Amino acid sequence: MRELRAVVIGGGIGGLTAAAALHHGGWTVTVLERAAALEPVGAGIALAANALRAFDTFGAGDAVRALSGRQTEGGLRLPSGRWLSRTSNEAAAERFGGPVLVAHRAELVGLLASRLPEGAVRTGAPATLVDAGGPGRPARVAAPDGDLEADLVVGADGIRSAVRGTLFPHHPAPHYSGLTAWRMVVPPPARPFPAHETWGRGLLWGTVPLGDGRVYAYAQAKAAAGGRAPDGELALLRRLFGDWHHPVPDILAAAEPKAVLRNDIHTAAAPLPAYHRGRVALLGDAAHPMTPHLGQGGCQAVEDAVVLAHLLAGADGDPARALPAYTRQRLPRTMDVVRRSARVGRLTGLSSAPACALRTAALAVVDCLGPGLVLRGLDGVADWRPPVHPYAAQTESRSQEAL
Repeated sequence: MRELRAVVIGGGIGGLTAAAALHHGGWTVTVLERAAALEPVGAGIALAANALRAFDTFGAGDAVRALSGRQTEGGLRLPSGRWLSRTSNEAAAERFGGPVLVAHRAELVGLLASRLPEGAVRTGAPATLVDAGGPGRPARVAAPDGDLEADLVVGADGIRSAVRGTLFPHHPAPHYSGLTAWRMVVPPPARPFPAHETWGRGLLWGTVPLGDGRVYAYAQAKAAAGGRAPDGELALLRRLFGDWHHPVPDILAAAEPKAVLRNDIHTAAAPLPAYHRGRVALLGDAAHPMTPHLGQGGCQAVEDAVVLAHLLAGADGDPARALPAYTRQRLPRTMDVVRRSARVGRLTGLSSAPACALRTAALAVVDCLGPGLVLRGLDGVADWRPPVHPYAAQTESRSQEAL
């Protein structure tokens, strides 16, 4: 059989998942990452059941579950500490066929990279798509040590994707949502707490324990694009959130200024015409950037990766057969998640007192109508199943039994 070669541009979670899934299917894969090392930002990532099932398709599911923190309970709160909605991972597993776990991004990246052959990941290697390829013509990528030809190129180079710009130069760039976000990982506070997300007036805070005892925290506020606090981001967070309920003050007291990351939140301005062109496929933020309000940005990139690998396997590695199907399957689903995430983002961004009071009343009523307000927001998303049977169907049942 002819050797099939793929070049993945971008060494984030989506790109490494695609590389691992393709390698599992027999492809020779090279990952080109611009950064000097695979050292992602110090932050967590939520992995719902849809992503965990996707990892199962190439044998990584159990390892991902092993490094992820398992939350027993959590929910939605107000800054005073009042609970608007409470749920549990047992309820999530029952509703979606598996729990929602949280992993440290650096550990997940390391796990995925470890599933590739030595030398497959090249860091400090900015890449440029030179030719998207076509029937009888390979794609071509320029890299620091020379051009690479490939049967397939995967553009996984993030929100500011240069690959997307090459394929669709006149498409509008992702637009700023009006919200900025902070993320940090800190040592555990002295007193335990359940995972939660808290909505205030134009402000949002989330705190989630990780599997190793550390805590992942994130925050959100309305702000002008590109803004920075003159006295540091941690000082700003302490002013905004320092009087909120436990454990928020403890988290802020434990945080180091250099550990606080700030990023503006962007989302797709319009759907792309397609997620492919020639022998090139886009995935993750390069194809469908979304706000983080459903916790699905990384999960959808993982879905993209395994669907792409599955379709290529069914087409004997022929992108001309597989990539149109990839666009047909992934574009409608991911853009639906983009829109749903944006709607939740607009709800969290409400800042006037009357609007927030109405929001609180509405959420309380909805929760009274049935349990799992937070979980219901993931209906039709977290219950997705990959197009191939997982390598270990027993994994899911074992995970649920362990809750």
